[in-house]
Amino acid sequence: MSAIGSKGLILNEKLIFERSTAGRCGYDLPQLDVPSVEPDEKLLRDEIEGFPELSEVDVVRHYTRLSTWNYGVDSGFYPLGSCTMKYNPKINEVVARLPGFAHLHPATPDHLSQGALQLMYDLQQALCEISGFPALTLQPSAGAQGEFAGMLMIHAWHQAQGNKRHKVLIPDTAHGTNPATAALCGYDVVPIASDGVLSVEAVAAAMDDSVAALMITNPNTLGLFEPNIREICELVHSRGGLVYCDGANLHALLGICRPGDLGIDVMHFNLHKTFATPHGGGGPGAGPVGVCAALEPFLPVPVIMKEEDGYRLVTDRPLSIGQLRTYASQFGILVRAYAYLLSMGPQGLKRATELAVLNANYIRARLEGSYHLPYKQRSLHEVIFSDADLPNDCHTLDVAKRLLDYGFHPPTIYFPLVVQGALMIEPTETESKQELDEFCDALIAIAEEAKSSPHLLHEAPVNARTRRLDETLAARKPRLRWEKG
Repeated sequence: MSAIGSKGLILNEKLIFERSTAGRCGYDLPQLDVPSVEPDEKLLRDEIEGFPELSEVDVVRHYTRLSTWNYGVDSGFYPLGSCTMKYNPKINEVVARLPGFAHLHPATPDHLSQGALQLMYDLQQALCEISGFPALTLQPSAGAQGEFAGMLMIHAWHQAQGNKRHKVLIPDTAHGTNPATAALCGYDVVPIASDGVLSVEAVAAAMDDSVAALMITNPNTLGLFEPNIREICELVHSRGGLVYCDGANLHALLGICRPGDLGIDVMHFNLHKTFATPHGGGGPGAGPVGVCAALEPFLPVPVIMKEEDGYRLVTDRPLSIGQLRTYASQFGILVRAYAYLLSMGPQGLKRATELAVLNANYIRARLEGSYHLPYKQRSLHEVIFSDADLPNDCHTLDVAKRLLDYGFHPPTIYFPLVVQGALMIEPTETESKQELDEFCDALIAIAEEAKSSPHLLHEAPVNARTRRLDETLAARKPRLRWEKG
């Protein structure tokens, strides 16, 4: 058994309120050498009952110990399917911390921000070249907001055409945020069943003059390329609709094909996935959106323009859907993505995609004899198994918990919803064959334990800081704040 992260000195930690000692203080201010001033009552908060009293070393140790509980791609293999948890090269952080970038105030006027505006413009052009779209916005703060912006532009385009369409088609293999985005834009969601990939016939049966758009993820959430995508786009266009592509899985396509060339009208990018910017923790993020020529007038403002005397932000665009956020972008994330693009180059990006696909298929080849593979089509950047073949009342959740005892973060589980008991693994190009073999050895061992010693799965984890929690109770009756006992 691998013991990575499962043995040795494990630092448990009480709540900071429980570490408090009355009268203990972490600072000692000097006597005032100026007249004292009472602050405005409106600026004062009420005293917090039981507010913790600690020394400086208490506070430092408390938060340092909590930090050791975090898990990230710098800690080890992070095989979350659909999340592309690839390593974030540290050179990107160095570049983002250059004073000219890091200390630039977002309200600095254009003529004093030429370097930043040039970086954003060049990144914009590079993403257009990679994706095949003629125009792009860097403004959205995350992939979800980029998705929302894309659908708003589709809505605005239909309004400008005088179309009163109210439906959006969404396959059962699309990304989970797609139905929510369509609903937020006022559309009725029409689900379309697929057999792993979407058929032209299924789209044709649902596509009428009430449908504004098709939202599709390609490769889809099963890790499969949609082979009929060009014909589907042509069909939707012929009947007056537009095609939105969720770009969450763009990592499988870099240097291989361009979504814009396939007939896609609008697509968002996840810079934290495909272009190795920091991922998770609620942000910061960036979700640029590429669009076809017909949607270019509807891009959010400000738009970055290159002119003879430099670069500037343009807001005078009458058909724009408006401004999505304060200021022009999540600039620090854009710097990191641009550094990644420059360091990789075109051949490096293509090689990253090739290795990501190779790694996923290597895992598939090693695990196919131990876990059920619900779809036999060729996998791209991720592979989905299920718990259908596990005996003795062992399920996907048990496998995930047992992986913790082997020192591995579990993959995504129970998604996509079209696979009962899904186990979704995406290794990215980051991982070596040695790491993949150790991970696969652990999963194969767990499959054998399900046959011979199922109690090991049912009781897992046993080496983690806490044992298995009642997740239903935690979801229904969460304790979100400390209360004095």
